[in-house]
Amino acid sequence: MSQEILSLHPQRIWYYFSEILKIPRPSKKEDKIARYLLDFAEEHKLKTLRDDTGNILIRKPACRGYEDRKMVCLQSHIDMVGEKNSNIKFDFEKDPIEAYVEDGWIKARGTTLGADDGIGVAASLAILESDSIEHGPLECLFTVDEETGMTGAFGLQSGFLKSEILLNLDSEDEGQLFIGCAGGKDTTIEIPYLKESVPDDMSSFLIKVSGLKGGHSGDDIEKGLGNACKILNRLLWNAAGNFGLRLSKFDAGNLRNAIAREGHAIVATPVSNGKDLVSYVSSFNQTLKDEYKVTEPGLKIEISPTDLPSYLIDKKTQSNLLNALYACPHGVIAWSMEIPDFVETSTNLASVKTEENLFKITTSQRSSVESAKKDIGDRVAATFSLTGGKIISSDGYPGWTPNPGSEIVAVTEGAYKDLFKKDPEVLAVHAGLECGLIGSRYPEMDMISYGPEIKGAHSPDERLQIESTQRFWELTLEVLKRIPKK
Repeated sequence: MSQEILSLHPQRIWYYFSEILKIPRPSKKEDKIARYLLDFAEEHKLKTLRDDTGNILIRKPACRGYEDRKMVCLQSHIDMVGEKNSNIKFDFEKDPIEAYVEDGWIKARGTTLGADDGIGVAASLAILESDSIEHGPLECLFTVDEETGMTGAFGLQSGFLKSEILLNLDSEDEGQLFIGCAGGKDTTIEIPYLKESVPDDMSSFLIKVSGLKGGHSGDDIEKGLGNACKILNRLLWNAAGNFGLRLSKFDAGNLRNAIAREGHAIVATPVSNGKDLVSYVSSFNQTLKDEYKVTEPGLKIEISPTDLPSYLIDKKTQSNLLNALYACPHGVIAWSMEIPDFVETSTNLASVKTEENLFKITTSQRSSVESAKKDIGDRVAATFSLTGGKIISSDGYPGWTPNPGSEIVAVTEGAYKDLFKKDPEVLAVHAGLECGLIGSRYPEMDMISYGPEIKGAHSPDERLQIESTQRFWELTLEVLKRIPKK
C-alpha cells in the first residue's frame, strides 16, 4: 500500500480506506470484510448485531453533552464492483487493490478502486473509533451485496435499526446532496442455440472491441459513452449480411450495472471473403472512431486470424440474436419533465455471454417513475421475445421519493453553506441507492445521501478525489454536531 495514501489527511479515514483496500470484497463474497468489521467492533467494545442477510450494525453511545440528540445511522455498503482491464491478471476474491496517488486522485492499477463504497465504510469506522468527535447516539449500518441486486437492503427487517435519521454515504458527486433516486430492475434473456459443423472452405477471425471508458449505468448513462455490446453487434450484423459471416462466440460486457467496455467475437467467413472482411473491419474502426471522437478517443476495433472454432452457431439463432441486439434499446429513454437535466428513465445493455448451448444477455432498467420502469423493461423483453428466448424479469427495487420538508436536508444544506461558503446542489440521482428500500422498511426515516467526488465508478478508471474527501469528512462531522434534539 502506498505510503502516500497513509500520509493523507484526515489520517484516520485514509488509514481505514487503506485497510479496506487490502481486503477482497466483491459482491456476494463479503465474508472477509465482514470479519474485519466484527473484529473492529469487538476491539473497540461496541455493540454489534448481524442479521440473517449478513448486514452488520454497530452501535456507539453519544458523547457527553449529546445524549439528548436524535439517533443517527451512518449507512454504507461493504461490497465493491470487480471490473478490470483484460490485460490485467487479478483475482477479486484473493488480491488486494493496488492503489496509488496521481494528480490529486486515488487510483487503482487496471482495476476498480472500490471507493464505491469503501470510502463510506472508512468514514464510519473512523467515527466509531474516535473519542473526540462530537455526536449523539450512533449506529452504523454496513449492508451486503448492494452492487448486484441490493440483497442486503432487501433483507433488512423492520426493527433492526433504531435511528430516526439516516446518512447514506454512497454518493459520488461532492457538492451535491441527494434526496431521491431512481428505482431499478433487471431483464435477463437466455437464447438457446444449435451447434453446426464448420465448412472446410472457411477462414476464422477474432474481432475485438476495446479502449472504451465504461462507467456506471446510472450516473454515466447520459454521457454518450460507447457500449461494447452495441458496437460489436453492429459490426457483426453488417458483416453477416455482406460477407457471409458466421458466428461462433460473442462475449462483451461483464456487470449488470456497468456500461460494457470490452468485447470480442470469434467468427468464420468463406476464404474468398476473408480479405474483404479484414478491410471492412479496418474501415468500420475508423468510422466508429470518428463517431466517438469526443466521448471515446481510446476506442479500438481489431481483427486477427485465429484457429477455426469447433462449431458455428446455427443460422436462425445467429440472425435472431444479432437482430434483437441491434433493436435492443440502450441509453437514455426519457428526461424528467419536472427536474431540469435529470434522466428519468434509461436502460443498459450490460453484457452478452456465450455459454454452453445458450446465449445469456443481461440488461438493467432504471426510472424515477415506477410505471416507466416497468414499461422499458417490457420493451426490452418484447424485443427479445421475438427470438423465442427465455425472458427473466426481476422484481427490482423501488425509487426514493424526495421529501422537500426534510429536517436532515435542511441541516446538511446549512452545514455545507457555513463550512464552504457556497450553496450545495440539492437534487435526485438517476443511480439506485439503498435509501428507497430502507425507506420502505422505515417509512418515517429522514434520509439524505452525499459523498466525495468519485469518477469512473464501476470501471477500471474509477478514482477518488483527495480534496473532496476532506470536505466530505468535514461535512459529516459538522452534520453530526448539528443533529436536532429528540
